[in-house]
Amino acid sequence: MLDILITVLGIILIMLLWVMLYDSNRFVVRSATVSDRRIRKPLRAVVIADLHNKRYGKDNERLLAEIREQKPDMILVAGDILTAKSGKPLEPAISFLGKLAKEYPVYYGNGNHEHRLKLYPKTYGDMGERYGQALHDMGIEPLENSHVILEDCGIAVYGVEIEREYYKRFKPPAMEEGYLKKLMGNADEKFYTVLLAHNPEYFSGYAEWGADLTLSGHVHGGVARVPIWGKGVISPGLKLFPKYDGGIFRKGQAVMVLSRGLGMHTIPIRLFNPGELWVVEFKPEN
Repeated sequence: MLDILITVLGIILIMLLWVMLYDSNRFVVRSATVSDRRIRKPLRAVVIADLHNKRYGKDNERLLAEIREQKPDMILVAGDILTAKSGKPLEPAISFLGKLAKEYPVYYGNGNHEHRLKLYPKTYGDMGERYGQALHDMGIEPLENSHVILEDCGIAVYGVEIEREYYKRFKPPAMEEGYLKKLMGNADEKFYTVLLAHNPEYFSGYAEWGADLTLSGHVHGGVARVPIWGKGVISPGLKLFPKYDGGIFRKGQAVMVLSRGLGMHTIPIRLFNPGELWVVEFKPEN
C-alpha cells in the first residue's frame, strides 16, 4: 500500500513539474472589447505587462510574431517590462521594445520595477538613466502621471505612477481621497479614458477618478492557479487568493483588464498559469 502511495505521489509530482515547465515558457492570447459613444473609430491594441526580461524564443521572436499576427494599431504597456535588480541586463527589454517601436505607436505606463530604478540610484546605479535614455532614443516617452490625446480616435491614454508605499506587502495603505487627481488632474470626459495603472489593488479609486478602462498587471496571476476554481494563489503583496488576480473586472461602467503578465521574478515559476498577451478592441457605440 505504501509503495502504491509513493508511486502515485511521484507521478503527481512529475506531472506538476511538467506543467510548471510548460506554463513557464508559453503564453496565451486573451481578448476584450469595449465600446463607447466617444470612441470615434475602431481601434485594436495589444497590451503587454510584466515581461520581466522574459524571452519567448531567440530575441523574443515568438512573442513578436504573435503581436504582429494580431495587427494592432498601438501597443499599451502596463509596466514591469524589465526587472529591477542590480546587475540585471537591460538589453532584453530594450531590444524587444525597440522592435515594437519601429512598427507601432507605444504608450508606456511604468510599473514598480521601472519606478524603483529611478528612486534608488544608490542601489541600481545608472540603470534607470540608461533605460530612460534608450526609451527616449526609440521614441517612447513613458506616461509618468501624464497623458496623450488620440484626437482622431476619441481616446485619452493616461499613465499613473503611484508611490512606493502603495506596493507594501501584507496590508498596503488605503489610497487617500484626491490622490489620483493630485497626480494627474481630472480625466477629460470628452474622451474615452484609458488608464495604464500597474497595481490593480486600487481599481475602485481608478474608476472613481474617471478611468473608463484600466489596464493593470503586477499580480502575475497569483503565480499558481487552482485548477477548476481558477483562482490565483498568492499576490506580490503576499495576499492569499487575491481578489484581483487576472481577467476582466467591473465597477459600475468602468472596466479593468488585468493581465496575468508574461514573465516572472522572485518566484520564477508559473503553474496552471501561462503568460498572457491581451488584445483590446475599441469600438464606437452604435
